[in-house]
Amino acid sequence: MSGREHEGVERPACPFILTPAIASDQRSSALRAENIRKTMKMVSSMARVSPSPNGPDGDVGVIGGPHERVADAEARAFIRAALDRQALDGRNVVVIVPDATRSCPLPFLLSCVHEALVERVRGMTFLVALGTHAPMSESALAAHLGYRPQELDATYPGVRVLNHEWWDPATFVSVGTISGSRLSELSGGLLSEPVDVRINRVVVDSDVALIVGPVFPHEVVGFSGGNKYLFPGVAGQDIIDISHWLGALITSASIIGTRAVTPVRALIDEAASLICAPKTALCLVVGSGSGALHAVTFGSSEHAWAAAAEIAAETHVRYLDAPVKRVLSIIPPKYDDIWTAAKGFYKLEPVVADGGEVILYAPHVHRLSAMHPEIERIGYHCRDYFVGQWDRFKHLHWGVLAHSTHLRGAGSWDAETGERCRLQVTLATGIPEDVVQRANLGYLDPSTMDLDTYAADPDTLVVPNAGEVLFRLR
Repeated sequence: MSGREHEGVERPACPFILTPAIASDQRSSALRAENIRKTMKMVSSMARVSPSPNGPDGDVGVIGGPHERVADAEARAFIRAALDRQALDGRNVVVIVPDATRSCPLPFLLSCVHEALVERVRGMTFLVALGTHAPMSESALAAHLGYRPQELDATYPGVRVLNHEWWDPATFVSVGTISGSRLSELSGGLLSEPVDVRINRVVVDSDVALIVGPVFPHEVVGFSGGNKYLFPGVAGQDIIDISHWLGALITSASIIGTRAVTPVRALIDEAASLICAPKTALCLVVGSGSGALHAVTFGSSEHAWAAAAEIAAETHVRYLDAPVKRVLSIIPPKYDDIWTAAKGFYKLEPVVADGGEVILYAPHVHRLSAMHPEIERIGYHCRDYFVGQWDRFKHLHWGVLAHSTHLRGAGSWDAETGERCRLQVTLATGIPEDVVQRANLGYLDPSTMDLDTYAADPDTLVVPNAGEVLFRLR
């Protein structure tokens, strides 16, 4: 499916069961807060919240820990031993990996996996979990996965490499439906429509799915990794829209860094349960921007993720004693549009004082979204802006609406006084000023900014390599 609007598809009335009335009404706001609180409490009491490393799906192997450094030889031996114990002889294996927007030493890890499996399996596919990100070129794939362009077989004999072609309907096959009543149960009543669960057919056609990827705090699901590499990583549009909109309704600030099974995590685990193939995972806790391995876990995709999330919560969260007036997020080159660079806002929103500002400093970024140009027309708005005017927006991809709310952050809207957002979001990028302002964001010319002046300002927190480490108040 393309990033365009659903053409000829009638979306239902707003499934946001939290009262979509005027946000400034105290009763409405209280009802929302109470419903969200109950939802999070409900999910936190589910049996799968803190799965034991020795749970029913088998033991989880773990090496390393918070702030430790796992040596390459130790990691290679761990991966070899873990895969040697799996019944993989003569089977087709799909290895699902992240794209280049995540810090991860993939060439090393994939060399370990390939070495362990190449003489045993019938076939091996490296499938890049793009979600709805831009496809990677051959040269980009080669650099990302660790082979010379056009010479894949020299490094990884017997392997094929595929982008997840989410824009092509032929990519997908349905593995079942999550009923409206089940979705309501999983979401605590926030959403209540059936979802057709579609996934890349390569996963369904394989005998075993092996997920290899890092775990970081995440704005939609709490912590990334595990089954998230399936949904939304190699999933169809409907489950992407539903899962991201559910996260938006709860809000990024409420869900990010939650190590329990959040409503969105419960939804994607439910979707993953519809896949017949066994699903295992090598989950990694990786130094942001460095690729250094702090920890490696292996087991079922749910249990390996849970073990890694516990470690990531100690490694990738920084705490401040008091809120700051301003944040300058310096965005690394791996985020090449605002769709991905917005992580520099998500991870800092919790520590900015009311009325404060987050500046995304990214002179290398020249567009809001490579694959979702409609965001220029929709702009960036708080959740209640969309909920309060649902008839205007329900036909759009809910995943795009979710991205909009995640970057604009907390706020309120009513028909009389309009939108009021808690924070100012300012782009210091290569995007033209008129495009930025039409998108409802602030503009700064990066060429006029003195970063040393910002660093010396006691009211400003400067964050290099922003986007993976979460900042919170104690």
